[in-house]
This record gives sequence, C-alpha cells and structure tokens, in this order.
Amino acid sequence: MGDHDYIIVGSGINALVAAAMLGKKGHKVLVLERNDRIGGCLRTEEITEPGFIHDVMATTMVLFLTSPAYGAIGKDLEARGLEFAHADLPTGVLRPDGSHVIFSKDRRRNIATFDELALGDGQTFSREMESLAADAPFLFSLLGGALWSGSTLMTVGKQSWNRGMRKLAAWFGDALTPARGYLEANYRSEDIHALWAPWVLHCGLGPESAYSAEMLKVIGFALELGGAPIVKGGAVQLLTAFQRLITDHGGEIRLNADVAAIIPGPNRRADGVRLANGETLQAKAGVICSVTPNQLYDRLMGDWPDPMPAEVKSGVANYRYGKGDMQIHYALSEPPRWKADVELGKVALLHLTPGLDGVSRAANECERGLLPAEPTICVGQPVALDPSRAPEGKSILWLQLPEAPRHIKGDAAGEIATPDDGRWTEEVRERYADRIEALLSGHIENFSNIKLARRAYSPGDLEAMNMNLVGGDPYGGYCGLDQFFIWRPFKSSVNHRTHISSLYHIGASAHPGPGLGGGSGFLLASSLK
Repeated sequence: MGDHDYIIVGSGINALVAAAMLGKKGHKVLVLERNDRIGGCLRTEEITEPGFIHDVMATTMVLFLTSPAYGAIGKDLEARGLEFAHADLPTGVLRPDGSHVIFSKDRRRNIATFDELALGDGQTFSREMESLAADAPFLFSLLGGALWSGSTLMTVGKQSWNRGMRKLAAWFGDALTPARGYLEANYRSEDIHALWAPWVLHCGLGPESAYSAEMLKVIGFALELGGAPIVKGGAVQLLTAFQRLITDHGGEIRLNADVAAIIPGPNRRADGVRLANGETLQAKAGVICSVTPNQLYDRLMGDWPDPMPAEVKSGVANYRYGKGDMQIHYALSEPPRWKADVELGKVALLHLTPGLDGVSRAANECERGLLPAEPTICVGQPVALDPSRAPEGKSILWLQLPEAPRHIKGDAAGEIATPDDGRWTEEVRERYADRIEALLSGHIENFSNIKLARRAYSPGDLEAMNMNLVGGDPYGGYCGLDQFFIWRPFKSSVNHRTHISSLYHIGASAHPGPGLGGGSGFLLASSLK
C-alpha cells in the first residue's frame, strides 16, 4: 500500500478543508495540484503594477468565516498567520441616476435606511431577519448538512412533528419562491429591490430562479452578521496558513502534479492515482477528487475497467454549466471618489445596476449567449478594508461580471463583433471591458486621471487558469433547483460517495455547492473515520 491514507486531487477551498481536517484526525494526506500553486479560485498576484495586490478571482470570505469548517479549524489557521480585514458597510447598490443604498452591519441603521426609502420596508426587513434567525438551525442543516443521512431525516421528522406536515410543506413552498416575486411582494422601494437582486447572481441563479428568494434572505443575514471580510495581505495568506496546517500534521502538498487517472485496486476500489508523467501513487484509505463531474468521470476514470452505471453515465452526459464570469482589476493613483456619496468609498462590495429589471435583463441576455448591453457590475474596494493591498495613498478595484456568456452568440447592444466560433478573444474581452469601464467611470470623479492600469480576464481566461471553471463558470455547474441539494451533481448522488469504493467527490459540483465555505470538504472529512 501507499505511504498516504488519502490522496486529494485538486487544492481548492474544499480540498484544503478536507486535507486539514483529516490531518487533524491523524490521517496522512497527500494533496496533488496540477498548477504551480494551490488555491483553485483563490489566487493573489500583482497583475497590474508592482505593489498592487489583487485577488484575481474570489476575494470575499464571509461564507468561510461563518462556516462549520471555520468553526473546526479557524483557530488553527489563525495560529498560522491568518487575519481578516472587516468592513462595517459590507454592501450597497448604485443606480445609473445616482440613487443608492448602503447596507451596514447595524440592524437599527438598516431599518432606518429602508424606512426612509419606503415607510414599512425597514420593519419588513427586521421581521424577515428575525424569522430567518428563528429557522436558522433547520435551514442551515439543509443548506450545508449531509442531506442523505439519518441526522437530516431526524431533523425533518422533528420539524414535521413540531410544525405539522401541512405547515412544513408550506415552509418548503415559501423557500422555493423566486427573488422577483418575493422582492416585489414584500418591499415597496425599487432601490431595495436593486440592492438585493444582484446577489442572486453570486449564487449562480437569476431573479426568476426557484429558491433565489431564500438565498437573498440568507445573504442578507450573513452580511449583517459577518460583513464582507477579506484576508489581510490577500487570499494567498489563507493558502499559506492552510499549507502550514496541513504539513504540520504530516500532510504533503505537491505542485505541478497533473493527475491523469484513478487506479483500480483489489475489488475495484480506488487504489490511487497515475500522474501524467507516468508516476503512480497509492492511497491506503481512499482518493478524494475536488473536480467537476466531467473531469472525474470522463478524464480521470476514462480508462476504468468497468462501465459506468447507467444513472451515472446519464448524469455526466446531462450535467449543465451555468453563466460565465469575468474579472477586471484596476490600479488607481488614489482611492475612488464616488459622485453620488463619498460614503460609497467605504462599501466592501458595491453593485452597479439599473435595478431588479436590469439584473433580470442582463442575466437573460447572458443565458442566451449575448454580451449584456448593461451588465451587473460588482465592485470590490479592498483597500477600504486592507490598506496593505496598494502603495500608500493609492488604491485598487476588484470587478466581477457574473453575467458573462460561456459561448458568445452576439452582442445585445449590437456594438461588438463576435467570432463565429463563439470563443472569447482578446479583442472581444477588451472591448467588453471598455463597456464596463464607461459605466464605472461615469460614477467616479476623474476616473481617467486616477486610472493607472487595467487587467481583464474573460471566462475563457479563467478556464485556462483552472480547468474546473468550465466556460468560466465559477460555480462548478448550473445551480438551478433540478441540479442542487439532493440532486447535486446527479439525481442518483448520495452525499460525496461515488459508485466506486473509496472514491469520493467534493468541490463546487458537489453538495452544498459553490462558495468559499468549504462545505463539501467539511462534510466528507467529518464523515470519514
């Protein structure tokens, strides 16, 4: 047998959480990463000018900070150098006419802000948050727990007993409400609709998607509770802390280790892996893959001696990916001065959008393969939280465009010529980035004068950096109801086990889905002895 108990393929947040937790249990773990650095979507570089530190992809850590995984290993990571930078104003929205809303971590301030926009909306928000807090144990056990388990069955049974079957069914019905219907029915202010609508995009959904309203409530609850923290010095500092924790418990991390195949052992269990260079590595207890279903079953198990079960083969063939993502980064000679309100410069994550209809329209255009005419722009302002991200007196902006088509069929504005093969080119990327910049600069004083450099990444660029971002989809696959919860990744899936003994599947493509909470890594590591 091999020298390691578990071999983990990939090194995203779920893989690192699993490796750290298994190491603390006394297991010897080997993490294999095909790239020259660990982290998956956590990547920090000086990509614009020297001294300007950018998180190239993921940056906001509220889901990790409030996760069970952090509860299990957070103190260990802090002891190895992890620190967070926090913001009192986690999010806000800015509309084309300058109208805006700033959301804080202070409940009383939020109630007053919402009531100023439309009397009664503040009390609605307070009531919704109190209701969610009361339901939190049950809700979060469903959102982040092992759904195929006796404990979840007992939890649902207890809820059925306490509420009654009809009221429990009504609860589930409410939880499936789309964001549009919920916002329009409960809040009078269109500015509040605009504040919350963009957040469904960060769940891989759209305003008309089932269960998107529930996710908005969860996000509002999390942002008010934990803010929108980032890692001091860049996300790379979290990776450094993970690396120290894993190696301190006898684990090993190998870079430039491209896994080509899973090796079958006695009784057709997963015995280990074969690297692209021909080297074979064995695992005593199992192989854990933090990859997409296509990577696992089409590539890593392409030579497996036994055929896939029909339900797995069908699941792989029908697995769908969601909208692509685009990132744009700026180095600025000074912090941005927002025309609408100087306090907007203190907001961690600010959305630029016309509102609920604007988000819906842009998401629809993206899903039809069009470059949105007026996309939703998420603007991160890291230096407002962590001054170490830029030279003194200077600043950076982190932009995310969550409505970028994976395959381009055209331009909704009719301005950008798109290639016949639908691929992102450098010219399309930069012209589309120009569109974004025009929208952004209209809100910031003297933007052209303070702009030092820009670096854009198309969905195609992101996939080139990380093969699990299929078409630039950062969520590991479409997150609609039919491909989520107990149906993720397949209708036949049971937690994180596969049809092969000792082979496990984690990552954004597995329950509880995407995000930086490390949920699937935590759930699997918790279940393994």
